[in-house]
Amino acid sequence: MAAAVVRRGPAGWWRWHRRVMVCSRTMASKTPVGFIGLGNMGNPMAKNLVKHGYPVIVYDVFPEACKEFQDLGAQVTESPADVAERADRIITMLPSSPHAKEVYTGRNGILKKVKKGSLLIDSSTIDPAVSKELAKAAENTGAVFMDAPVSGGVGAARAGNLTFMVGGVEQEFNAAKELLTCMGSNVVYCGEVGTGQAAKICNNMLLAISMIGTAEAMNLGIRLGLDPKLLAKILNMSSGRCWSSDTYNPVPGVMEGVPSANNYQGGFGTTLMAKDLGLAQISATNTKTPVPLGSQAHQIYRMMCAKGYAMKDFSAVFQFLREEESL
Repeated sequence: MAAAVVRRGPAGWWRWHRRVMVCSRTMASKTPVGFIGLGNMGNPMAKNLVKHGYPVIVYDVFPEACKEFQDLGAQVTESPADVAERADRIITMLPSSPHAKEVYTGRNGILKKVKKGSLLIDSSTIDPAVSKELAKAAENTGAVFMDAPVSGGVGAARAGNLTFMVGGVEQEFNAAKELLTCMGSNVVYCGEVGTGQAAKICNNMLLAISMIGTAEAMNLGIRLGLDPKLLAKILNMSSGRCWSSDTYNPVPGVMEGVPSANNYQGGFGTTLMAKDLGLAQISATNTKTPVPLGSQAHQIYRMMCAKGYAMKDFSAVFQFLREEESL
């Protein structure tokens, strides 16, 4: 008896094709992964992929950032387009929306040479509207774009303990999760493209507010005669406890292994925090959401950038407040 012929309309064919692509990506496991953006966060994230046995194809606008990956056996390319030509799974970790647009849609961008069915994961923190714009552009080339910004900072990136907030086509989530679990301990599906960015923006606005609050409380306590280590211990066993006080304390000498113990070098830069707070302000304006503390935090971090703190970790707000008694 002859086998039945299954006929599919355009919509049915696309659903079938997507299932095949998802399945093939899941089975591809140790095929090469492209990684673009090897800065403070991207460097340890890419290294964790290497540790998990993935061949990595890298690009960074600063060639020197690629050298140690070349020493680890990674392929180094000349442009994002070259990465897309060699890998059908690509992760990007970039500083801002303009950088993301250039890497994806620029003259030598990923979308110039991306293969149909490729999975593009952007872990940058950018405007949710830009994520949606890039997703549409990727879809027009037959690729799939997902936003997957991270939380946890450089320490978590090194340890592979990041939290990823993922937005995009739900059917692609498992394929993305396979890679993201090499770099993070929490990978959360948030919804459609842009929702990962929305979650990250809300998190960083709260982080900035809590860091300023921790810095203010510690500064006040010190001026009232309290030992900073003792005050931190009390806060961390009381209702004022937060990540900024118990994991990333901004006062020098209170904790080891954090930027405040290293003249606020490394970590998450003040410029980047100001940028993220700016994204939160744009989103708040667009949604008519009152965020008075978020607005104040944005102004404080902008002032810090103007007064020489731009390249220091955002916990340097403690030092800034110590010096700005007039505030």
